[in-house]
Amino acid sequence: MRVLLIGGTGLISRGIVKHLLTRGASITMFNRGQRENTLPESVESIPGDRNDFDAFESTFRDKRFDVVIDMIAYSPKQAESDVRAFGGRCGHFIFCSTVCTYGVKVPPHVLVDETFPQEPISEYGRNKVACEKIVMAAHQERKMPVTIIRPSHTYGQGSPLIDNLEPDAVSWDRIERGLPVLCAGDGLGLWVSTHRDDVGKLFAYAAMNPTTFGQAYNATRDEIFTWQDLIRETAAAIGQSPKVLFMPAEWIVGHDPKRFGLLREITQFHGAYDSSKAKRDVAEFRCEISYATGAAQTLADVRKRGKWKSSDGDSLYETMVQKALLAGVEPKRL
Repeated sequence: MRVLLIGGTGLISRGIVKHLLTRGASITMFNRGQRENTLPESVESIPGDRNDFDAFESTFRDKRFDVVIDMIAYSPKQAESDVRAFGGRCGHFIFCSTVCTYGVKVPPHVLVDETFPQEPISEYGRNKVACEKIVMAAHQERKMPVTIIRPSHTYGQGSPLIDNLEPDAVSWDRIERGLPVLCAGDGLGLWVSTHRDDVGKLFAYAAMNPTTFGQAYNATRDEIFTWQDLIRETAAAIGQSPKVLFMPAEWIVGHDPKRFGLLREITQFHGAYDSSKAKRDVAEFRCEISYATGAAQTLADVRKRGKWKSSDGDSLYETMVQKALLAGVEPKRL
């Protein structure tokens, strides 16, 4: 099986490559070559900028792949270029979308499945919906079989570990030092975090599976956490018991809307998804890495790479904590 991975060096891509190699696939990746490439030498690399549409499409005009997986299409123009480049030239096109396409509403049964209306509140989500429509139209026009996969929060070695407030959290360093940390609301918002290797499994084993043609799938583990659960389990991974100050999301975001953009747009809302459809259609898709194991691996990797985020000098965060304490908020030990 000849596979082209557009992107290739990102977090989920590494999980995809791992499982494609297990399947014996021949892998080529296309990207600008600006990130460190830690993939096996057997993975061929084609350098280029996918936003130079003429050059991108020319590169693949005389090439044929069984599977093309696009991990880095974020705009309708990029999706349209995909259709021009690979329509009639690949056996299966897999598009990486996002659960952000659903927006923030919660169904009566809480878990969001693939039938839930797509009403995104962010530009990122709106652009991904537009991309989905373009590539699925190509499927309906029989230009190429298409599958859409929607990951939620994905983590693993090579990335920082988020908390409720921000993508590269300072809270883990504060917890290690015995200092209080902040969490929005009552910490009972629902959340799901899935390891990159488990998410990558769905992409790799959906490839050339005819059952997946024309379908969209959530790519998440079954276990749903609250933010209290996630903070407690992450703290346990570094041998600590966290002290948490629960404050309104609006209060936290108001101190720095840009820094706390993750909370503003995503994590203050429930994020719980149903991936039973993916497990039904792709038998190999089973999430096997527990959060406790994955969090420990991820934080150890952050230290190894020298990317541990220190709380030293973070005057804003410390000021917020002191304001909460002066207001009489009692830290809760989880």
